[in-house]
Amino acid sequence: MTGRRVRYAAALACAALALSACTSNGNGSPTVPVVGGSVASVAPAAQVSIAGGGSTDFNPRTPIVVAVTDGRLTSVTVTNAVKGNTVTGTLSADGSSWTSAEELGYGSTYTVVADAVGVDGKPTEQKGTVKTVTPAAQAYPALTPAPPAAGVTFGVGQIIGVSFDHNITDRAAVEKALTVRTNPPQPGGWYWIDAKTLHYRPPVYWRAGTTITLEANLYGVDLGGGVYGQTDRSATYQIHDSWVAKADGNSEQMQIVHNGVVTATMPISIGKDATPTHAGPHVITDKQQQVVMDSCTYGVCPPAPGAYRSTEYWAERISNDGEFVHENPNMVGEQGSSNVSHGCINLSPQNAQAFFAQFGLGDVVEVTNTPGPPLPVWDAYGDWELSWADWQAGSALH
Repeated sequence: MTGRRVRYAAALACAALALSACTSNGNGSPTVPVVGGSVASVAPAAQVSIAGGGSTDFNPRTPIVVAVTDGRLTSVTVTNAVKGNTVTGTLSADGSSWTSAEELGYGSTYTVVADAVGVDGKPTEQKGTVKTVTPAAQAYPALTPAPPAAGVTFGVGQIIGVSFDHNITDRAAVEKALTVRTNPPQPGGWYWIDAKTLHYRPPVYWRAGTTITLEANLYGVDLGGGVYGQTDRSATYQIHDSWVAKADGNSEQMQIVHNGVVTATMPISIGKDATPTHAGPHVITDKQQQVVMDSCTYGVCPPAPGAYRSTEYWAERISNDGEFVHENPNMVGEQGSSNVSHGCINLSPQNAQAFFAQFGLGDVVEVTNTPGPPLPVWDAYGDWELSWADWQAGSALH
């Protein structure tokens, strides 16, 4: 081989060696030569992702999560684009993720700016926007009874419930968002009274001393038809001793039962045949030392026969259609011997005051031997008229 050919072959060999030194390491990462003939990977750059980025119907209850691979986050700022306030959040200890720590608003746009440093040591910035869902309407959940003041307690017949200001089409979604805890534990279930209202009760009256906690976690919940829960609500109710009055239309007597023991018997007069008292369990929903009773409230107004308007004392409401337990001094002669009222349970002044002192919200009045029909389930509170099987059938999750 001539000298020129030798030199040419040597040049080709060197070129081939140079090309082989710049090839990949087999996994796509470029390599560089090092002493001794081995190679090393170039460190990758950080890759940042924003959960919900670019969305237009992000659920405001879902946290915004910013994550990074091949690096660590150094700062994340999420800002309400209209209001300008920033959203609080928590950066993980290793810097791999950031999670928002507060609920977002409906129909809002949030700008996200995330800074990170890659394994390669180079900084990177990722920006994005998150837009939350805009409800067609927001349903406010009113609690029954309203969250009580400190020290207020309820009887063993107390019904708890949630009422909305919009019709609900996805009833199952509502029930899944509601939690009832009792101490001591007792079974219970929901029943839909109408398209806006559902009630909760156990198979039998609450146990005396029970603590009931209701949590309505409805914010961000699609209740059907584009209606979303407006807010979360919660309340805790304390059940006091068991007070049950047993009013018998045949004997015209009412037993007072305290924690299962009869402590007194009172002569009564309940509704006459033309205006009978409803049969079955009633629950006290209100008590007033003085109340005006007006038949016009249920459609019987003067000059119609049977119309009345009078002031009564020591009155406790047991239905929304005008039934009370109250004093009636004008009918003391009939109490214990005949039923002559417009549907109320009449007592003497002395017995009415004693009853008023012992019975309160949620306590029970059971009426038997009356020609009246059972109290309707929608008439506060006719809930106890239903068997447990019928009650369970009224749940959307049954």
